[in-house]
Amino acid sequence: MTTSGKKPAPFHKNQIVDFIGGHREGVGIRNIMIGVGTKDRAGVKQAVKELEQAGEIERTRGKQYVLSGRLPRVTVIEVTGTDEYGDVVATPLNWDRDDEPPTIYINPDKRGKSRQAALGKGDRALARLTPLEDNSYNASIIKRIGYAPKSVLGIFRESPEGGVLEPTDRKHRFDFIVPPENVKGAKPGDLVVAEIESGRKLGQATANITEVLNFDRATTGKGNQPYTKIALHDHDIPYTFTDLAIEQAEQAKAAPKGKRSDLRQIPLITIDDEDARDFDDAVFAEPDTDKTNPDGWHLIVAIADVAWYVRPGDELDKTAHERGNSVYFPDQVVPMLPEALSNGWCSLKPEEDRPCLAVHMWLNKSGQALRHQFVRGLMHSHARLTYNQVQAAIDGNPDKMTAPLLENVLKPLYGAYEALCRERLDREPLDLDLPEKKIMLDDQGNVQEVRARLRHDSHKLIEEFMIAANVAAATTLEETKQPCLYRIHDEPPAKNLESYRNFLKSVGFKLAKGQVLMPRHFNQILKKANDGDFFDAISQMTLRSQSQATYTGKNVGHFGLALRRYCHFTSPIRRYADLIVHRALIAGLGLGDGGLGKEPIDTEELGEHLSVTERRAAVAERDVVDRFSAAYLAGKIGETFSGTVNGVTKFGLFVTLDDTAADGLVPIRSLSDDYYEFDEKRMALKASRSKQVFHLGMKVEVVLKEANPVSGSLVLEIAGLGQSNGKSRPKKGKKHRQNSPKKRKSRTRKR
Repeated sequence: MTTSGKKPAPFHKNQIVDFIGGHREGVGIRNIMIGVGTKDRAGVKQAVKELEQAGEIERTRGKQYVLSGRLPRVTVIEVTGTDEYGDVVATPLNWDRDDEPPTIYINPDKRGKSRQAALGKGDRALARLTPLEDNSYNASIIKRIGYAPKSVLGIFRESPEGGVLEPTDRKHRFDFIVPPENVKGAKPGDLVVAEIESGRKLGQATANITEVLNFDRATTGKGNQPYTKIALHDHDIPYTFTDLAIEQAEQAKAAPKGKRSDLRQIPLITIDDEDARDFDDAVFAEPDTDKTNPDGWHLIVAIADVAWYVRPGDELDKTAHERGNSVYFPDQVVPMLPEALSNGWCSLKPEEDRPCLAVHMWLNKSGQALRHQFVRGLMHSHARLTYNQVQAAIDGNPDKMTAPLLENVLKPLYGAYEALCRERLDREPLDLDLPEKKIMLDDQGNVQEVRARLRHDSHKLIEEFMIAANVAAATTLEETKQPCLYRIHDEPPAKNLESYRNFLKSVGFKLAKGQVLMPRHFNQILKKANDGDFFDAISQMTLRSQSQATYTGKNVGHFGLALRRYCHFTSPIRRYADLIVHRALIAGLGLGDGGLGKEPIDTEELGEHLSVTERRAAVAERDVVDRFSAAYLAGKIGETFSGTVNGVTKFGLFVTLDDTAADGLVPIRSLSDDYYEFDEKRMALKASRSKQVFHLGMKVEVVLKEANPVSGSLVLEIAGLGQSNGKSRPKKGKKHRQNSPKKRKSRTRKR
């Protein structure tokens, strides 16, 4: 109680985190009390203690508190390259924590940018750091500590002087000359590694080829373009199998019936994309015959029994663990397992017997799970269907394959799906449905078309069935006290929410503080913004505010799906995490051979490794799609496209083209003869004289100026604004916000 007799104002621990995060230096208890507007000293001290124990904040000298992981003001950093916006970035050299190190942005030097220009990937320097809102830092270089060897990855082309190296990294704006004596046997079109010989001298730099990359046996599929090869090398993705692993896969045989449940008479079917190569899940549904469950459903999800063929510690297991997952490119696949398994015994091909791990689920009419049972079975896929086929059949246009299956197979599947939709509506998971790009290639691997990937109810049906099976797997592992590699999605970090709230406020929306945040709160904002000018912008910012989904042995639930427990069970052909879950189920339920090995698994270490390989694959896949998109658009220079602004920075706009979903940059220098200020809270660029505003989510018409397939970059110009005459930069000595060090927005994260 206060001296006035009034109770202290209530506060939430998130307010404390937000307040501490907003200060560059540490803050004490008294300042925190003032910051959150309370006189409850004991309550604040207890909350601070709990936050410190939870690892969200830490104490410095003098009983001051800072956000966990905050770096010293002066520290040694190592340059890691450039980010998606072209900024030079680094990480602290000695980072001994389990989580990812913060991103450090290197400030341009005021004296001709000489220090920044001298820093390249791998270089080290002593820097003075300034913390930013999103737990990143601006760095001012004090002195260089050491150089890194300068090498470059690129495509070799012939020229009269010997050759030219076209770099794959966007930070290299010019080609390198390769003198005849430095070609080293490279042929036109080869992907090569070269050393830069005169990068800091006058004139065009030269390069010496040190390695011609050989990608034989790299992938399954076709394609003669170098874009996938670039990604494999850039991201260090393992692409060859050992002879022993290939031999082991090729010696695999049909699994015996043994004690397996015989599911072969059940009309299980697979539903995938037209270009799918492996089929790892099959589904079946029928009305529940139990009279105590009126209008309920019996659903079966059957998954390829990869654990039968890949045992702990064998060569196949070692290579699958190293890869972590398959990587899917438009022209080819880098599989987690050799083709003899991934497209053979572990693929649920139609009209062939295959071993499986299946889960029976019984749902009530509202889609709620009543019970479930896992069995190790032998199945026989009755049809391999595509999403388009199934949707067409349900919409009244069945073909020869789907017509016989419509009444007894397909319609019951949709009945069970509708029940799960009712459960989903009650659960209210995060409702973000952002478009994905699909690259259409001809037989020679050349791009025919780039378009947004269609999503039918048939896609959503499979997704909901897989989610239900994944929940059943996590529940069973907890019940049998087996180690579980959870798929978690934590609630949004406080630092992201602060930026998100600021943006929403700037466009007339509000996300209230002091409440237990749920996915439905984001959905309510999206619903209010629907059909408005800022819907796309709010969708993008909602995605960017979220945490990144990861694998771990410690369950915190899945925020986005609004689920208390969740793991990955449904794709052991292409995800090692799912294989671990299969082994744990087999061990916990006593389903025979192929369970967990004798050595206990470290789910934390394994989860961290698999989260890294997943992110590596996602970035590589995105890079290749960008390169194919640029190749497709290279023949359309000068054409005008409709697009949406998906990113705003101090140096320009990022625009997603409507027809192709390709992303390009509108440099600020092209935005006419005016001065533009970067408004970070509104995510906008504002012209000082004309008052023209470009904001996130804005619809624009753009002209394609450049398309570089090797780097995957597009340069655009706003239609109708005209060419820059070079005066869009501020005059020397004049204060201008777009060139001053700024707090930076959070980067997009894949969920």
